Order: sequence, then structure tokens, then C-alpha cells
Amino acid sequence: MLVFAAETSCDETSICLMKNNSIVEHITFSQEIHKMHGGVVPELASRSHLEKIQIITNDLFNNKKIDPKEIDVFTATCGPGLIGSLLVGSTFAKSLAISFNKPFIPINHLEGHILSTSFNNNIKFPNLILLLTGGHTHVYLMKSENEIELLGESLDDAIGEAFDKTAKLIGLPYPGGSEIEREAINGNENKFILPKPLIKEKNFNFSFSGIKTHINLLTKKNRIDKEFVRDLSASFQKNITEILIEKIEKGLERLKSTNVDIKSLSVVGGVSNNKYIKNKIESFFINKNIEIYYPLKEMMTDNAAMIAWACYKNYNINKQDIYFKPKSKMMVNNKLN
Repeated sequence: MLVFAAETSCDETSICLMKNNSIVEHITFSQEIHKMHGGVVPELASRSHLEKIQIITNDLFNNKKIDPKEIDVFTATCGPGLIGSLLVGSTFAKSLAISFNKPFIPINHLEGHILSTSFNNNIKFPNLILLLTGGHTHVYLMKSENEIELLGESLDDAIGEAFDKTAKLIGLPYPGGSEIEREAINGNENKFILPKPLIKEKNFNFSFSGIKTHINLLTKKNRIDKEFVRDLSASFQKNITEILIEKIEKGLERLKSTNVDIKSLSVVGGVSNNKYIKNKIESFFINKNIEIYYPLKEMMTDNAAMIAWACYKNYNINKQDIYFKPKSKMMVNNKLN
């Protein structure tokens, strides 16, 4: 089966051609225009998607000498995300599907991230999923690939948003995650003591907005020079990582008390690129008999490859059945709160 996928939920224009469990071609265009605004501007994002998606799709077909008629299934991210951006990718993929009389499959962006580690790993269940992106901080329990349950989430800012807002407060460019990680290398991570909201609660819920408020006060009390930026970046990164690990530890204890013995942890989303966070999580789990999985690097940030893969994993695809009943059940509740 040959699947064409589009992902335009935020500021990456991404398309992928996947054949069975192999990536034939994957093109992702990251929009640079948002750097001058210090964050994603929705209108500019959707305009950029409109300009780029046809160009990179033609490049894909020409480079691989693919006739669009050969594609069996078209799919795209249909939420959550920026509504204008989502409409560009989903309408584009739907139009292609209609043109060539092929089925179109809508995919949930978060499910794309959740299933991404199964592309390059044999998942041991139950699997705990830590989803860390610019727009979401979620924890899921995956008892099997067909049963996914939301256990907790950020009650305000997402973790990636906290990185970006902190970077902006101390004068670093957007996107802030990589900038803070770079500055933190030469900083003193014990220089500033930052708050840890909800840290004592034995659940998987997070809160990051209070940290941003505290950092805003620090910027007004201190001179923002190179030393301050490096030390604040290192302290912020350490604080965020400690929150993640302490919340996971308390959450695992609570799960165990309900007879759920986690066998593996998947860390997914753009923030999973952060080497400091990865190293600290791996050190914490080194003697806990829990395997840690990451997606392929090209499937960590917003990308069409994970959408194509989710289409394969979520649907029984065959050329005779155009109705595609979804296999997985994503349950949104907070059983452990």
C-alpha cells in the first residue's frame, strides 16, 4: 500500500510518501518567518503552507517519478492545531483523494506522536507515553496499540511553550527550546531556584505558567547579560527536567498501586530532542527495568511521516474496503487524579 500524508498543524509544512512500513520520501519545510515575531503567527503560518505544499508535493512526485494515480490512500492531520493551517493540509490531501478517486483518512495529530515510537521499536506493554511538544504536555497509558488512555496533562502552558516564552523573556530568538539548551551548556544550573508547581501531587498533571511568571520577575531584578542568560537557561532546563522526572516517579507509584506495572516509556514530540532531558530521564530509569523508546529523529517534531504511520497503524487498509474503521480507542479521562 502506498500512502500520501500531509501535516500542517502549526508551522511545519510536511508531506510523506510511505509504502507499507518504509518511508519512500519525506519532505518537511520549517517556516523561518516566525522568528522575527518571536512566535508562530497563525495567519502567516497558513499563508506559508499555501505557498509551499504544492511545490514540495510536485518535487516529491518528480524526484521519485511517482504518478499520483498509484497512491492508494491520502491522509492528513485534521486536528488539533491552528485551524487555518490544518485546513490547508487537510483540504489539499482531500482534493487529491477526490481527484484520483481514492479514500481520504483523517488523523489526529497527537495520535501521530503517540504511535511514532512503534515505527522503529518493538513496544513492550503497558507503555507509558510522555508527549512533549510546543502545544501539548500529555501523559498516556497505552495498554495495547488499540487502547490509549490520557492520564494527565498540563493545566496551562505546554512544556515547549514554556521554553519559548522563557527564551523570549531573556532575549533569545524563536524557537526557544534549542536556544535555551545551547545557552545552558555553559551555565550554572544551581544559580536560580525556580518553582515546581503541582510537584507534590501524585498524578500526571503539570503546570508551567508559574515558572514563566517567576522568570519574568527575575529579569526585572537582574541585568540580562550573557552570564544571566546562561545561568537562567541552565536553571530553567534543570527545573523542568526535575519536574518531569518527579511527576513520572509519583505517577508510576500510583499506577503500580492499581496493578499497572509499566514495562516501557516512550518520549515523543519536539522537546524529546533535548539531550539534557533525555540523559536525565535515561539515568533515572537505568535500574528500573523499564525500556525507553524515542521516535526516529525526523519523526520527533511535527512531521508527515508519523501521520502516514498512524494511518497504517490505525486502519485496516485494503483496496476493496474504502470505509476504514479505526482500530484504536483514544480515551480522554483522568483516572488517576
